Amino acid sequence: METKRYTVEQIEQAAADLKAGELISFPTETVYGLGADATNPEAVKKVYAAKGRPSDNPLIVHVASVATVEHYAAGVSDRFKQLVDAFWPGSLTIILPLKHAALDSVVTGGLKTAAFRMPNNAVTLDLIKAAGVPLVGPSANTSGKPSPTTADHVLHDLNGKIAGVIDDGPTGVGLESTVIDLSVATPVILRPGVVTQEAIERVIGPIMTNHHKVGAAETPKAPGMKYKHYAPNAQVYIVPTPDEFPAAVKWASQQNVPFGVMAVDTVLGQLSDVRFKDQFSLGDSVVTASQHLFEGLRYFDLNPEVKIILVQGFAKEGVGLAYMNRLEKSAGQQYFTSK
Repeated sequence: METKRYTVEQIEQAAADLKAGELISFPTETVYGLGADATNPEAVKKVYAAKGRPSDNPLIVHVASVATVEHYAAGVSDRFKQLVDAFWPGSLTIILPLKHAALDSVVTGGLKTAAFRMPNNAVTLDLIKAAGVPLVGPSANTSGKPSPTTADHVLHDLNGKIAGVIDDGPTGVGLESTVIDLSVATPVILRPGVVTQEAIERVIGPIMTNHHKVGAAETPKAPGMKYKHYAPNAQVYIVPTPDEFPAAVKWASQQNVPFGVMAVDTVLGQLSDVRFKDQFSLGDSVVTASQHLFEGLRYFDLNPEVKIILVQGFAKEGVGLAYMNRLEKSAGQQYFTSK
């Protein structure tokens, strides 16, 4: 199969592929998604096959209207409506209970809930409308690898495995959406994102953050809760603070393998006299670091000589909580420590 690179003017052609049961990668403000008709179980199965994704890892259903959610969900609460008014279209995924057999178990992982999102991307909203069906849309990458933030990233992983990708340039947010579960009595964040707990609580009041570790025999309610994610080929080590970079670089230099550095510009400037294989700028703040984290990890995947990547950590607050959630999974919780 030859994977087509569609322009944003070719939405109708891409929608025709989706209606025919093919896979199309679409842009969102967060990362590129791998789209299939959510009402076509055979098409959805192709998503798992193309990604190498475990079959018990549920998929987010992307919609272009609240009416579509109401068609599948078993009633929507005032909290849901408040969150939609505040954050949709946008980087918030909402888990709701489903009507009986509303969506096939291949979409839900066998659960009685489903996750819904309306992405903040005009191209993809038009695509969903043109296809006439909601779309499943996990990140368009090989399962376990860093999520794609450009069409080139998608093609690197999935060229020849999917029908096409709509190229809308780099994504703006760079991290996947916040996931909140409204199917329980007290809403709980299952995956942090740029829509923070503080922002959500200003709209619907107190909520919880998930600290439960999903067991081997347990089906996760949201993506990113159970399996290895975001890992490049090289081993990532998190450097907790800028002050620790000199010691981290000295340690990496003693490992006798090529290594790279991902950090903000001020840190990279302080290391200008240090010799390492390569570097990648995370910009000037935790916000830009979040936008470019996956891009940087993929950058080093294109340089197979690099065996160690030192990546700057940030405080786990605000957007930093989402950034560190992805970075810790990428590193397998490996931190550099000078002690």
